[in-house]
Amino acid sequence: MKLGRILNKKLNTAIADMGHGDVLVICDAGFPIPTDEQRIDLALEMDVPTIEQLLELVLSDFCYEQVVVSEGMKAFNRPLYDHVVKACDRCPVEMVSYDEFMATYPYKAKYIVRSGAFAPHGNIALVSAVDAPRWFNNKPGIVVPDVYKDRV
Repeated sequence: MKLGRILNKKLNTAIADMGHGDVLVICDAGFPIPTDEQRIDLALEMDVPTIEQLLELVLSDFCYEQVVVSEGMKAFNRPLYDHVVKACDRCPVEMVSYDEFMATYPYKAKYIVRSGAFAPHGNIALVSAVDAPRWFNNKPGIVVPDVYKDRV
């Protein structure tokens, strides 16, 4: 039996399929998902599961280097914004306009994980990273690039 927290086969497969720079979106129940290939629909009913629950679960098994939310999250859903900032401690949370988020991330995402959340501006884009300590682990001849030195 699997030891990790994630039991959903499609979510496990998606995380394993992510490469450096790929985008995974965790979204609210109303987020437009362009293709069925991107969709990992975990919504069961209103607010089940929550975005916070899915974020914590995904972060338990996903290495990221960038987190993007819309400015509206901070303005209109401060509890969720504060949760994202606290949970995503590997890097600062970046904000873009709502229009930019909606014009970019549904199409840029390799996978989109749909929650049951009825939450204004409840969408988070996570950009996949290299797990620097594993990649640059003092093997003979390996040199750590400056961009990764603080992560190793």
